[in-house]
Amino acid sequence: MAVLPGLILALVLAFAGQYLSELIGIDLMGLPKSPISAIMMAIILGIIIRNTIALPVTFQPGIRFGLVRVLRLGIVLLGIRLSLSQAGAIGLQALPVIIGAVVAALVVVTFLARRLGLSGKLGTLIAVGTSICGATAIVATAPTIAAKDDEVAYSVACITLFGVIAMLLYPFAGHWIFDGDTFKSGLFLGTSVHETAQVAGAGLVYQQYYSDPGALDVATVTKLVRNLGMLLVIPLMSIIYHRNHSDGTEPPKWYTMVPLFVIGFACMSLIRTVGDMGDQPFGVLDPETWKAIVANTKKAAEVCLAVAMASVGLGTSIRGLKAIGLKPLGVGLFSAVLVGAVSISLIMVLY
Repeated sequence: MAVLPGLILALVLAFAGQYLSELIGIDLMGLPKSPISAIMMAIILGIIIRNTIALPVTFQPGIRFGLVRVLRLGIVLLGIRLSLSQAGAIGLQALPVIIGAVVAALVVVTFLARRLGLSGKLGTLIAVGTSICGATAIVATAPTIAAKDDEVAYSVACITLFGVIAMLLYPFAGHWIFDGDTFKSGLFLGTSVHETAQVAGAGLVYQQYYSDPGALDVATVTKLVRNLGMLLVIPLMSIIYHRNHSDGTEPPKWYTMVPLFVIGFACMSLIRTVGDMGDQPFGVLDPETWKAIVANTKKAAEVCLAVAMASVGLGTSIRGLKAIGLKPLGVGLFSAVLVGAVSISLIMVLY
């Protein structure tokens, strides 16, 4: 299969990250538990390989498969960690911060891009990618505003660069700023890190460093609710564009904006909800068997996400940033800082 070379490489890096984490933290530092995140090591290994070795093109389909398909499977499986009531409660609590961060990014970043002389399309793509869900939102928005290929490439590169930086730094920043509060830290990660993959990675880093899985749960649900912002934001951007231009492009249908892995996550939460009802899960399982199924599903989710994180590293090209120029990078940096600052401010005020 075409995906095997890249997928196997990502899997090897995921296990290599775990090995190096234990080697450095336990064997070399002599600590009972490694303070080095295996996920962070896998990402760093992927970045090093991507930018020092000319990987054959045969690896690219598998890397992409890991970054898209395996990631989405991991997100779906994470749904087993929460019941529908728990997931719904987190989503409702997160909604004010999500709305504030999204609106701030869309308005301020679009205005700033225009003032700096960037094309309106490039500014819109960076704003949408920062506020909603990274490259997915950019790719979905691009055809609706007739964006050029280089504008799409530049905006995706900006989102990738600053999203990866946030993924590696924000778990520690959130823990420090919010004094170890699990909910606030997870909410910060879910509203300020760009891509779904990057949010999952940040949540896993937090979990591994602070032995607290709750932040990953909050971050994941928050990000999935944030992703649903595409239902409103992308058609809105399309309508605004089409009011001023007429070039034959069509606005997207609303139902194409619903990520299927969000539905999958909800289905897994439903399974967890039903399974936890009564003394005999689903009327056929004993409680211990059900607990084992839940535990193994959680583990499978983390393995999938580890492979996806290695794929994130393997897909991060530093060389590709040279062609972007300073202005788009400046807007990307500002938008990332803005969303993080708005998220922190709203969390401190509201919770």
